[in-house]
Amino acid sequence: MARGGRNPRLGWHAYEQLPSGIAARRTREAARKCILHTEFVFRLTAYSAADVEARIATASQMPPTEPRFLTMNGRVIGDPLPSGFVRDVSTSALGSGQLIWEAAREAMSSWIPFDLGWVSVRNTVAPIRLGQLVAVEARTIGLRTLNLSRIVDVADEPVRFGFVYATTPLHVEEGEERFLIEMDTASGHVHYSLEAVSRPRNPLARLGYPVTRMYQHRFARDSHRRMRSLLAAQGRSPRA
Repeated sequence: MARGGRNPRLGWHAYEQLPSGIAARRTREAARKCILHTEFVFRLTAYSAADVEARIATASQMPPTEPRFLTMNGRVIGDPLPSGFVRDVSTSALGSGQLIWEAAREAMSSWIPFDLGWVSVRNTVAPIRLGQLVAVEARTIGLRTLNLSRIVDVADEPVRFGFVYATTPLHVEEGEERFLIEMDTASGHVHYSLEAVSRPRNPLARLGYPVTRMYQHRFARDSHRRMRSLLAAQGRSPRA
């Protein structure tokens, strides 16, 4: 930790804008302001374990939020959405039967939907539980981001498993996303569905909005493909 209570890994230049007494206490407002600085959000090199731990520690000091848009049982707000927000929905079939369901549930618990090469969960030991912070690193157009979200709703039922997380101020986007595995009790069919409501938070994400949307769509496609491929590789489902 640098002199004056500043953390050089986080690039908190917002401290310079605050009285020294407030800066020493590392207020939540400083954490919110620091996201406006490009070097805090985007970087060329990978994040170290220490970087990830520091970012999670910062996010843990921020107040929890209630779901604004999504819950595991539906939508809090329907369309039209508030200004700037968009909704993305996608679903894929994973197969049928109890073995498929168990494999899909295990994959979700292990953060496999994020294991995409260019995207990964950095705190992979984190359980899926209410209030859990999730650190997702993404590599896009040569730049890396580490985005923190908090799980705000969970479903853990015999035929439904998943979660909703909401972005924290330490995220390039503002919004929520739902990840859900379901098995139809009548047919035995298992589906994986994603629903996201978001808008850019960081100025660079707003400036490059078409690119941002491209990567959001790519994440959904790759996440569905990863889940289908995992089950196919295990010989539990025909390759989609």
